[in-house]
Amino acid sequence: MSRGYKKPDHFTKKAKKEGFAARSVYKLEEIQRRFQILKPGMKVVDLGCYPGSWSRYLIQKVGRQGIVVGVDYSAPKFVGGIWLEKSVYDVTAEELLEVLGGPAALVVSDMAPGTTGNKLGDHVLQIELADQAWSLARKILKPGGTFVAKVFDGEDANGFCERVKSGCRKTKRLKPEATRRQSREFFLIGQQFKGCDTD
Repeated sequence: MSRGYKKPDHFTKKAKKEGFAARSVYKLEEIQRRFQILKPGMKVVDLGCYPGSWSRYLIQKVGRQGIVVGVDYSAPKFVGGIWLEKSVYDVTAEELLEVLGGPAALVVSDMAPGTTGNKLGDHVLQIELADQAWSLARKILKPGGTFVAKVFDGEDANGFCERVKSGCRKTKRLKPEATRRQSREFFLIGQQFKGCDTD
């Protein structure tokens, strides 16, 4: 179902001008500005990476010494990252660690389901994606690493936030400026990951 976003706004126009596939890049840019989650040379995993705006920004920030691995059904149409064309439910932690060459310093997820207009149904599906991202992150993040995930606010959102909070020393909710006013999404930033899962 269409979300009804017909008229390009400031961020949509800016993304096109700057060569990004989607306006969502400015959400990540604000997260970086506020929390300094990216540094040159980092190993990063981008879950749900297509069409690639976040991955392109990540590649720019980590530089040639860094590694960006993106996971999605389709690969972004540019070079610089390592693309795994599969579902986030099919990719394994072992596979990601092998491609990265070791634990990640940052795992990001801008994943959302194809929305139907059923707020509760969309919310539940989105939390399932966020939980899968967190499940993978617990297995591939190095101690002290950072996890960032999109969340659709609703009855299960606090539970998800608490699960991430239990594994990170610092967590923060943020609704970036580039998020559309009517959207229920926010981003959860978990920093100072306590340590790898052994489950």
